[in-house]
Amino acid sequence: MGAIAAGAAASQATVFLTGGLLVLCMGLWATGLIAEVVTALMFFALAMLLKLASPQTIFSGFASQAFWLVTSGMVVGLAINRTGLGQRLARALADQLPNSYPGFVAGLIAFSFLLAFVMPSNLGRIALMVPVLLAICDAYGLTPGRPGRTGAILAFGVATPILSAALLPANVPNLVMAGTAETLYGLHLTYLPYLWLHAPVLAVLKGAILTVCVVLLFRDRIGSERPPMEPLPPISADERRLAVILAIMLGLWVTDGIHHIPPAWVGLAAAVVVMLPKVGVLPGDAFSQIQLKTCFYIAAIFGLTAIVNESGLGREIGRALLAVAPFEVGASAKNFATLVAISVGFLFATTTNGAPALYTALAQDFSQASGLDLMSVVMIQVVGYANVFLPYQAPPIVMTMDLGRVSLADTTRLTLVFGTATLLIAAPCAFLWFRLLGRLP
Repeated sequence: MGAIAAGAAASQATVFLTGGLLVLCMGLWATGLIAEVVTALMFFALAMLLKLASPQTIFSGFASQAFWLVTSGMVVGLAINRTGLGQRLARALADQLPNSYPGFVAGLIAFSFLLAFVMPSNLGRIALMVPVLLAICDAYGLTPGRPGRTGAILAFGVATPILSAALLPANVPNLVMAGTAETLYGLHLTYLPYLWLHAPVLAVLKGAILTVCVVLLFRDRIGSERPPMEPLPPISADERRLAVILAIMLGLWVTDGIHHIPPAWVGLAAAVVVMLPKVGVLPGDAFSQIQLKTCFYIAAIFGLTAIVNESGLGREIGRALLAVAPFEVGASAKNFATLVAISVGFLFATTTNGAPALYTALAQDFSQASGLDLMSVVMIQVVGYANVFLPYQAPPIVMTMDLGRVSLADTTRLTLVFGTATLLIAAPCAFLWFRLLGRLP
């Protein structure tokens, strides 16, 4: 009996310490008081020092597909930047944008989503496009200080992390969700079914809502004529080779339901090819320019989630939520709304990158309480975390503010209006679409 009591006490102490570590790490990631990578390293150090789990559990994030997809995405993003292919894509966009402010904004939002198909890194797309976008705004006469310039920059910056939630490999929260679901439940998400489930509402409809919000909040006009931009040099051999590599990578992603190779390993193979001598477009030492701090951040989130699940803290949090959540077996609409609300609630405490980790760890409990199948419960959270109400909840939006020199007040105004509008309009449409596809009874 004494040994059992001692074991129970040790277990309770582990749960308590894990809860403290969870609050500490999520709080620091949400507030940004210290750099994300420092918080990530702090997690690894404290988890090992306090012996909260085995090293295999604590460092399990480094074995996740999400870690390797983010890493390979950064290599591909660097190649797109270094070869000039990104500039060429942006210029092709600029040449096609209409000479009307609503069309200009809609074109930028559509391009942000299309770029996600070939560049699986939100931060990489922001770093690539915002400087180019500033030049495009100048060409259109949207000079500094004009509301149209602010609207154009924020349209791209907000669309980048939000609309890409509909594309499995193009968004860190998606990767966190997919990696956690695979680790905890053995669920394997595939490219095309995921795209078909989410893109019509979370990309097309929300893109239209974002366009309306930007045009109404940042009213402006564009002249009927604009001066021509400086011509680009002829396409280089490196650009051609990279375009072929990207086309093959995208083709393998789209057909993963046939060959069953996960997107992470396709992306990793593309990153290797990009750095191969004579075949690729980057020297091998270019890897030193990759921002590995984001990769460590992803690994820490997965490790923290694994500890929360293994220690029993996840079960305790699940019981607390289930005690107040109005789940009812057979009430599909009520259960859908409750799950979306829980996903949105996690955003305010953990940001878009951390919310899927906590939600997915509790998905089994939510499934049992609601009567919905586990995959549907996991998928419903995307409708929730694909809403941002405050800039800090999505790091790419904060990065857009810095690069585009946009004020916090203007950014918050857009995120609040857009987040509220999409929750009221897109979430009910997502429910109907889920039901139409048979995901909900």
